[in-house]
Amino acid sequence: MSDLVHEDGNGVPARQSAEYVYRRVRGAILNGELKPGETMSQVALADELGVSRTPLREALRMLQGEGLIEARMNRRVRVAPVSADDLEELYAVRVALEAQALRLSVGRMRSEHIARLEGSIAEMAHFAEQRDMQRWLVPHAEYHRQLTVLAGERFSVLLSQMFDHAERYRRLHLGAGPSAWATADHREILDAVKAGDEYQAAALLAQHLSRVAFEVAELLEPGRELLTLRRVLADAGAVPPVPVD
Repeated sequence: MSDLVHEDGNGVPARQSAEYVYRRVRGAILNGELKPGETMSQVALADELGVSRTPLREALRMLQGEGLIEARMNRRVRVAPVSADDLEELYAVRVALEAQALRLSVGRMRSEHIARLEGSIAEMAHFAEQRDMQRWLVPHAEYHRQLTVLAGERFSVLLSQMFDHAERYRRLHLGAGPSAWATADHREILDAVKAGDEYQAAALLAQHLSRVAFEVAELLEPGRELLTLRRVLADAGAVPPVPVD
C-alpha cells in the first residue's frame, strides 16, 4: 500500500497515531488500492503500515463507523463491497442534499466563486483530453465543492464524505467510456448558476449526479431499477415521478 500521508511537521498526524492510520487505510479504500470485498488480517495490516495494534484498532473502528469496512472473525476486516443497493442509497442521499445545497449557494455566489468554477471546468477539460484520470479528479472534486461551499459548514462536511464514498463508484464509471469524462454537464450547471436560476441549476446537478448512478448500476446489476433515486430526482424537478408499489 503506497504512502498516502507523509510526515512533514505541518499538521500531518504522527505515524503511530490513529488519525494517520485512518487516513492511510481510508485513502487506499477510496482509490481502489484496497479492493471492495477484500479481506485482510489486522496483524498483516499493522505490519505493512509499520504501526502498533492500538492505533490500528482505533482507526478500524472509525472506518467501520463510516461504513467503509466490516469486522470479521479472527481479527480480520473486510473492505465494504460495492453494490447496487449501496450505490442507490448513497446517490439518493447525495442528490437530495447536494441539489439543496446548490440552491442555497446560488444567490450567495460572487465573481470570485464563478471564476473558480470556470477554472475547474477548464482543468477538467484539459486532463480529460489527456485521459489523465488521477489529475482530472482534483479539479472535479474542487468544482463540486465550490458549487455548494456557501451553503454552510454542516452541508460541506456531509457532502465531502458522500463525495469521497462515491469515489469507488465514480472510478467504475470513468472506466466505462468517454461520456464519463465529458464536461458538458458541468458547463450547463454553471451557466444556470451564472443566470441566477437556482432551480434549474439544482435540477441539472441532480441529473448529472444520477447519470453516474444509473450507468454504474447497469454495470453492477444489469436491469436494476433505481426507484428510490428516481423519486428523489422527481422531487428535485429533474425527472417525472415514477410509481412505486
